[in-house]
Amino acid sequence: MNEPRRWQAQIRDVVFGHGVTVVEPVNLYECIIGDECFIGPFVEIQRGVRIGRRTRVQSHSFICELVTIGEECFIGHGVMFINDTFQLGRPAPSREFWKPTVVGNRVCIGSNATILPVTIVDDVVIGAGAVVTRDILEPGIYAGNPARKLRSLPQQQQGR
Repeated sequence: MNEPRRWQAQIRDVVFGHGVTVVEPVNLYECIIGDECFIGPFVEIQRGVRIGRRTRVQSHSFICELVTIGEECFIGHGVMFINDTFQLGRPAPSREFWKPTVVGNRVCIGSNATILPVTIVDDVVIGAGAVVTRDILEPGIYAGNPARKLRSLPQQQQGR
């Protein structure tokens, strides 16, 4: 009987800020997690990812290489970040085809949203199940597939 090659979930070569909480099992490697962050169970955060202070990443989320997330963000359950747009009609043969994602400060991303390689400015709410396919360049509430702006946020909530 053949045995599969096994890989254990692990925390390896991670730079943690002060007061970070991690609920295992997780797979975190070669990334930076800022002060007072919360990382829920069954999360994978890959090489080179940077998570800003006081950000919460809920269970079952996947944050791939080339993603930067700002401070005081909320990443809901099951959020998926994508760095390969399959521009060749298949998975990229190498990293050179991958693209980055930058998420600003105070961004809340609802459960099961999918975030393609984009830039998202500060003070944005993305609804549950949304698919973000284009840059979000002004604060507000976005939802749908593809995500569209529904309305602006009240001024007192921006920049808290």
